[in-house]
Amino acid sequence: MIKRPDNQLNLYGIENKLLELINLFKKDKLPNKILLSGQKGIGKCTLAYHLINSILSSEESYSYDLEKFRINLENKSFKLIQNKTNPNFTLVDTATDKKGIDINQIRNLISNLNKSSFNSKPRFVLIDNIENLNTNSVNALLKVLEEPNNNIFFILIHNNRRILPTLKSRCLNFKISLSFKETTNVCEKLFDSNISNLINDDLMNYYTTPGKIYDLLNFSKTINVDLKKIKLNDLLNIIIDESYYKKEKLYKSIFIDLIELFFTKKNELIFSDFSNYFINKIENTKKFNLDEETLFIEFKNKVLNG
Repeated sequence: MIKRPDNQLNLYGIENKLLELINLFKKDKLPNKILLSGQKGIGKCTLAYHLINSILSSEESYSYDLEKFRINLENKSFKLIQNKTNPNFTLVDTATDKKGIDINQIRNLISNLNKSSFNSKPRFVLIDNIENLNTNSVNALLKVLEEPNNNIFFILIHNNRRILPTLKSRCLNFKISLSFKETTNVCEKLFDSNISNLINDDLMNYYTTPGKIYDLLNFSKTINVDLKKIKLNDLLNIIIDESYYKKEKLYKSIFIDLIELFFTKKNELIFSDFSNYFINKIENTKKFNLDEETLFIEFKNKVLNG
């Protein structure tokens, strides 16, 4: 079962970054507009949820365990966030049936922020995947960020894709990164197993963040394949033939990563034109949120079976 960042009780690999942010808050120096930037799957959103819980739960029963860097399942604030009923927390992200964050979501956010607070605790707004904000959404959000919000903290999650400089300049940027060894250690803690027993070297060397490796391994369990033994071509064919990329947005993201890996491994001259062509199409698909169906079928017909 793939865990969402809001459901990850343990924090691994970036504990020092959490301590840095908590100490800033305790000194009343935590910026009201924070940008957490880094590769997708590095743990930015999980870090945000742990920071939020550590602050909101500080005077509650079952408060955040700062020694073990762990959220308590019985904590009230945690339960309310899980149930989407925490008055001190608002999440803005790309809806399941949409490709971007639209203006209506920002308008709903503004409406919620204009309502009176139920308590004296800080209020947190977490905006995930900010690169998916469209132009109208960005302009509306900029107006909110420019207003004084003494007890409201905005945490923006940035996956190292291009965002408007005007949005970036409004926030203090905290860069999140992990070394290969740190990534491996995090994955082994998440799976309680030696990662080399679960995934082959090619995949492990390509997937550079714990979140992506974690998602890939969970996906492999769902489709019942052994990532230690399966060939990349066979895995790609299975995903296309069974249309797994249509079943969940996450599976589609995994598939695009695997296509990129396929071309990084193909150094033969015959693949150079194909590689440039498809990598460009993949980048445009990501950048402009285009339909991927044609791209995937073309990839199978021209490359895998060509």
